[in-house]
Parts: sequence; C-alpha cells; structure tokens
Amino acid sequence: MAVGGPGDALVAAYREQAVEIALGPNGAFENGNIGTVTRRVPVDRVVSAVPPRQGNPRPPKEPRTPRVVGLLRKALQWQALLESGEAYNQAAIARREGITRAQVMQVLGLLRLAPDIQRHILSMPDAARRPAITERALRPIARLDAGDQAGVFTSFTATPRCVPRSGMSRRSRHRR
Repeated sequence: MAVGGPGDALVAAYREQAVEIALGPNGAFENGNIGTVTRRVPVDRVVSAVPPRQGNPRPPKEPRTPRVVGLLRKALQWQALLESGEAYNQAAIARREGITRAQVMQVLGLLRLAPDIQRHILSMPDAARRPAITERALRPIARLDAGDQAGVFTSFTATPRCVPRSGMSRRSRHRR
C-alpha cells in the first residue's frame, strides 16, 4: 500500500508493533526481566511472533479395532484349534504364530473372563484413540472368580485408564 507524501512521492504506510520478550533463561521473566522491541511493519501485513506451520497438517487418525478385541478373537480361535486337535498344545500355537509361549498364555488368559465381559469386549467399536481397556489391564480381573469379575470390570470401565491392581506389583514381590 502506498500513500502520497510531501512532494507527491509514494511512501509505504507502516505501523509500529511492540513485542514483549523475556530476557534471560526460562523463568527469568518472573523477576521482571521483560524487554520491549518495537518494529515497523507494513500496514497490510499481519506479523506474528510465532512462525506459521510449514507443510501439510496431519490427517485425522483412522479408527481402528482395539487391540484387545483382536486378541480375544485370536484366543477364541486358538481355543478351537486346541479342542479340535489341530494344535497339540500351546507351544505349537506359539511356534505357528512366531511368538513366545508366555504371550500365548496371556492371550488365552482372556478366556477366563466372564462371558458378559467377553461380549462387551467383542462389541467395542473402532476408535481413533487408544482404548481404556487393554489386555494387560484385564489380567487381574481374569484371575478373579466369575462372580467378582462383573463388579470389578464395571468399576474399571467407569474410571477410564485405571489399571486395577491386586496388592503389590510383581517386581516388588520379588525384591523381598
């Protein structure tokens, strides 16, 4: 933008912009160490102290089936393999899947959950965020009696991202 000035010469229109800055390391501004810088900026430009984001913004995350749903489905499939005799034991499943026997045991442990809890898990919708219910969080619930599981699971789902613990952790027990 240009404005006619004295002698009809074109002069760019500017405005003054004051920016406050902290002088010194983090937290120094709390002691009153604030300085002001004044700069001349063209009137038609918007100037920000924060640089604009470069590149394309991230696309939203695609909803995915929660991992615990897939693990419970896999446990049901493995149980069918064991019952039909296609897999001789859990070690055979581990070799077939390329995982450890401990992982097979943990996944098969989901089958100790009450049928209502299993149905709830299998009916979980796809989500873009990490679900509150994980296989690891369900392990202590699966160790309980079937009658106690429903109450603990209900309280667990009422407070998201809360892992129920039964006493001390495994590590603290071994350190004694």
